[in-house]
Order: sequence, then C-alpha cells, then structure tokens
Amino acid sequence: MNIAIFCSGNGTNLQAIIDSQKKGFIKADIKLVVSDTAGCFALERAKKADIKTLVVEKKNFSSQKDFEGAILKKLKEEKIGLIVLAGYMRLLSPDFIKEYKNKILNIHPSLLPSFKGTHGIKEAFLYGVKITGPTVHFVTEDMDAGPIILQSAVAVMEDDTEETFAGAIHKEEHKIYPRAIQLFVEGKLKIEGRKVKII
Repeated sequence: MNIAIFCSGNGTNLQAIIDSQKKGFIKADIKLVVSDTAGCFALERAKKADIKTLVVEKKNFSSQKDFEGAILKKLKEEKIGLIVLAGYMRLLSPDFIKEYKNKILNIHPSLLPSFKGTHGIKEAFLYGVKITGPTVHFVTEDMDAGPIILQSAVAVMEDDTEETFAGAIHKEEHKIYPRAIQLFVEGKLKIEGRKVKII
C-alpha cells in the first residue's frame, strides 16, 4: 500500500512514522509527503528519508477546488491508498474527503470528543483535566468527529507545565499513530457506525 503523509510544521509524527516504517513495523511505502507550507521542517525530514515531497500553497490558487485538485492529481499518480494527516493545519473539503472516504487518518492531542480544534492541548491543560491523551480517528466532514481508532491516556502531573504536558502527549502520539496506520494497512479496522472494531 502507498501512503501519503500531510504536514504543515515540524513533522515529529512524520518522523515517528518514517522510523516505524524503516524498522519494518509499518509494512507499506511512504510514497509522498505533502505540505501546504514551503520551508517547514517536515519537508527536510522527508528529503533526508528520500521520500518525494509535494508543496502546494493555497495562496497560489484561486479556489479551494483548484488547490485540492492539484493535490488529488498527484495522489492519483502515486496510487495512494491511505492519507495520514500529521500536523496538517488545513481542513479538507467534503469533496476531497469523499475521494478518499475512510482512507484518511488524523491524530488529535486530546481524548475526543473533548477539546476539539487546533488548541486541544492548551485547552485541556487550562481546564484542569487529570487525564487526557491523543486520539487517532478517521477523518469525516465534521472536524475531529470521525470514528475513533485508538486512544491513549496521559495523566497530568501536579508539576506539569503546558510544555511538559504537551511533551508527554506527543510521546504517546508517536506510539499509537504508527500502530493505527499498520492496523489499517493490514485491513484490521472495520467501521460499524461510530465504532471502529479491530479484527
């Protein structure tokens, strides 16, 4: 199976996925790293791992349709069977999601459905939760609302700062995201309504 990983920033989850694939844990080909941000460090990680990159910036297109069309064209060329969002900070349109229905994964840094959106770590920390953690889910048209594949609990320590708290969550992300990807690759995920069964 060919995988495309979408990134916008530093790419720590990308690196965890690359490392897992190189160790033979993820038995698929990472064919493409797609970014909407030229110069982001994720692209350097991809180049170092000898993975093709595609930079498509929204500002260069007159419409969302044209912007996503350029990405979809390349995905089809590379025969991509799974899209993995790893810190991709742009919402995908319903039309794009339909093209890859149940073939797009995302990781969110809170125990969904709590603390959706781009500030999940900060909001959970300020709220004073005692336990949180990352969630891997299928992407649907509603933000952070798709069927949940894996979650991992992270206890909040009394002396945690927002930074140390974020570090603990990212550490768990790097464990469960490669696992969820491999479950997908092996055909072990079955969606039944809101639930995902591991078979």
